[in-house]
Amino acid sequence: MQYSQTVLDHFMHPHNVGKLDNADAEATEGSPACGDQVTMFLKVNPETKVIEDIKFLSYGCASNIATASIITDLAKGKTLDEAKQITWQQAMEELGGLPPIKVHCAVLAVDTLQSAISNYEIAHGLKEVPNFGKDTIIEELKKIIYPKVGEDIINLKMVKYVGYNDGEVIIDLNMMSFDQWRDNIAEEIREHLSKYPEVKNIQINFPDS
Repeated sequence: MQYSQTVLDHFMHPHNVGKLDNADAEATEGSPACGDQVTMFLKVNPETKVIEDIKFLSYGCASNIATASIITDLAKGKTLDEAKQITWQQAMEELGGLPPIKVHCAVLAVDTLQSAISNYEIAHGLKEVPNFGKDTIIEELKKIIYPKVGEDIINLKMVKYVGYNDGEVIIDLNMMSFDQWRDNIAEEIREHLSKYPEVKNIQINFPDS
């Protein structure tokens, strides 16, 4: 699948690029070591809770830049509650689609927006810091896309078991050694979960290892 003209336009001329020095909230998701990272900055009206301005910085490929660009367009002018309803599927639709191997870029952009909103709500007493546990792990796994088909590993039933106890995370994946994406998926799981201070160790098991 080739990139649509909309993707190319947002890549060549991205909207809302830059940093907000007076941002009310910001968030960074992804990792340069893994090839993709996005930081978003929000300026929120304290009375109406409308996102009056939003900027992003991106380290990544054309899809990474294009999805961050379209997500910031979609979020600007919306209330926080409205922006929380934005999905990666919506970003894909607005861009005219992405190759399955690049779907994770749309997930990353939406994840960054949601993290920035969450950081704002926590900082302003609108939300409590959630307790880390098995449910948190599963929500993070839903953000991990299997590149071959462009769907998340929870929906594809590739996760057989999730356990958490006293900082130790155990995940059993139904992926064989001949699966070319197995190491990438494992690396992405570690990336998603290692950002939580509660996580001390991550053990990922496979059927043939």
